[in-house]
Amino acid sequence: MDASGAGGFAERPLGYVFRPHRRGEADHEAMAAVRLGCAERDRMDPGSVVEGIPTAAELAQSCRTLDDPAEDQLLVERDGRVVGHATVRWWQERDGTWVYLHRGHLLPGHRARGVGSAMLGWAEDRVRRLVRRHGTARSAVFGANAMDGEHDATALLLQAGYRRVFSLVELELADLRRLPAVERLPPGIRLGAIGPDAFRAAWETVVDSYADVAFIEEWPFESFLDAADPTCWRAARQGERLVGAVLCVIRRRDRTVGEVEELSVRAEWRRRGLGRALLLDGLRCLREHGARSARLCTGSANPYRSYDLYESVGFRRRNEHVRYRKPMDL
Repeated sequence: MDASGAGGFAERPLGYVFRPHRRGEADHEAMAAVRLGCAERDRMDPGSVVEGIPTAAELAQSCRTLDDPAEDQLLVERDGRVVGHATVRWWQERDGTWVYLHRGHLLPGHRARGVGSAMLGWAEDRVRRLVRRHGTARSAVFGANAMDGEHDATALLLQAGYRRVFSLVELELADLRRLPAVERLPPGIRLGAIGPDAFRAAWETVVDSYADVAFIEEWPFESFLDAADPTCWRAARQGERLVGAVLCVIRRRDRTVGEVEELSVRAEWRRRGLGRALLLDGLRCLREHGARSARLCTGSANPYRSYDLYESVGFRRRNEHVRYRKPMDL
C-alpha cells in the first residue's frame, strides 16, 4: 500500500480495476502471488505464526471464514493481473468494542500511485456500511494491522488518522534440543496432560487470565472446542483443581515448528515458578512430537510482561505486529 492522497481518499487510479473476489482457486493463487511479491520489500517473515506468507490453500481456508467473501474482499487488477487485495473482518472485544479490521497488500511496483489510498477508501466505505447494518456505531472503531517492516502501509495509516494502540511481539526458540532444566515444582503441584474432562477448566483458566487485559476478543467455549488440539496441552494441578495451563500445538504447515498458543497461571499461583515449569513441560512435549523449534507471541497490552520468562528459556524476538485504530466516522 502507499501513502499518497492522505488528505482525502483518492479515486481509483487510471488503469486499475477494483473487483470483488469471485474466481475461487484462481483468485486465491493470485492473492498468494501478491503476498509473495510483497515479502522482500515489507520484510515479511515466512515462519511467522501471526502473519507469514500464506499459500493459496491457506488463503482459501481464510476466505471460508468470511461472512460474505465477495463483499468483504477486494482484488485490484492492472492489465488483467491481480496486483493487490484487501479484506475486511470484524469481532467484539470483551469491553463491548466492535473492531472492524481491514488488511491490504499491494505489490511494491504499484505503490506511490494512489492505489493504496483507494484500497483504504474502499475498506472504510465497506466498514461504514457494515456498521450501519449491524447497528454498532456507538462502540465501533476502524482497525488495521501492519508489521514493523511494512513502512509503506504504516505511513499510509498514520497519514489517514490511524494511531498505534498496541502490538504483538513474536519470539522464537530456535532449537528445542537445548531446554533448561525444570526447577522443583511448588509443593502439592503436579503436571500432566489435559483431557476432554478438563477442557472447560483449561478454557476458564485462560479466559480469566485476560480479565485485566485490554483489546481482547470474546472467546466462547464453543470456539475453544472447535479449535481444540490437546496433543501438547499441559496442565498444573493442585489435587483435582487445575491452576495453570499451557496450550502448545504443532503447526500444520511445518510439523517441525511448534507454537505456544497460551500460557496461563491462576493469580494465587503466580511468581512461584509455575509458569516457567509449565512452559518447559509444553516445549518438551512439542519436541517429543517432532518439533525442532517453537514460536509464540505476547501483547504489549499484557500487564504481566512475560518477556523475561520467555527469554529465560531461550526465546528471542523476531517480529513486531502493530495494531492501529481510528474512531468511526459515519
